[in-house]
Amino acid sequence: MKRRDFIAWLGGSAAAWPALWPLATHGQTPVPSNQTASSAAADNSIGQVASITGNATVTRGNAGRAALKVADVIYVKDTLQTDVNSSLGISFDDETTFSLSANTRIVIDAFVYQQGGSGNNALFNVATGTAAFVASLVAKTGNMKVATPAATLGIRGTTGIVEVPAAGAAAAAAPTVKLYPDADGHVGRIELFDRQGGRLGALTQGASAFALRAGAGGRIAAVPYQIPPQEAARDRGALQRLNNSHNIGRQMIIQRQRLRGPGLRGPGRQGPNNQRPGGGQNLRPGPAGPQRLNRPQRLPGQPRPRKNILNEPKR
Repeated sequence: MKRRDFIAWLGGSAAAWPALWPLATHGQTPVPSNQTASSAAADNSIGQVASITGNATVTRGNAGRAALKVADVIYVKDTLQTDVNSSLGISFDDETTFSLSANTRIVIDAFVYQQGGSGNNALFNVATGTAAFVASLVAKTGNMKVATPAATLGIRGTTGIVEVPAAGAAAAAAPTVKLYPDADGHVGRIELFDRQGGRLGALTQGASAFALRAGAGGRIAAVPYQIPPQEAARDRGALQRLNNSHNIGRQMIIQRQRLRGPGLRGPGRQGPNNQRPGGGQNLRPGPAGPQRLNRPQRLPGQPRPRKNILNEPKR
């Protein structure tokens, strides 16, 4: 083929190429590279429903009560409510877990968790009913509190049960706070304060409890409380549900971290792992999230470096 004929043929083929490109990309919608990152960064949920029996609802913002189901996400300021003969397990991003018994209502007033952060804190308000909890990383690295209408509890990494009688309950019924051993036998600490910040006492032994009663001058007092056998049996059931929800919730947290991806866990939501999905890779943190460790680069055409075998021990 002559040169001028070849050039003419090449130009005609190039002009036809754009018409062929749509065929190659038919049915494919380009996705901006930052779309996934933007969606993950916009996720400000703090936990998920790990388990549910019967009926439970959430009230969020100005919306009415909505039914909850397993794996539903939870946000700060949510109000959670269980119905009669129902229970609800919630696991948060630091692995803290709550198990709500029947006719229980709590409000998540605050929750901030970031690995290595100095401002980790959480505040859960038990308005009525029975809430069992196992505290995790926020309590160990920051400030976790559980509030009741009568007192505020400072949680120091432990398992506990808070019971707030419903309005109109028998006059003898008083809010109670109980400390129980963790699943591994460790016993933490619960400190009690009145609503003005005055210290009421501390629980440091397993299966110990306080009843919150009106004292002199109308001030709340933490009175040592002997847990009756029937109530202790009921607590064992609540703790069993709590442990089940905690185990399920931990797997959910791992999956949440994988979906968000490295470097996409915004402040207040970062989990305990600093690894890529699947784990097992040697990573180091950087300004844009975890990165692979640097390895020496070999330029194209450059021979591979030879091993120094002179100093290797004989096998």
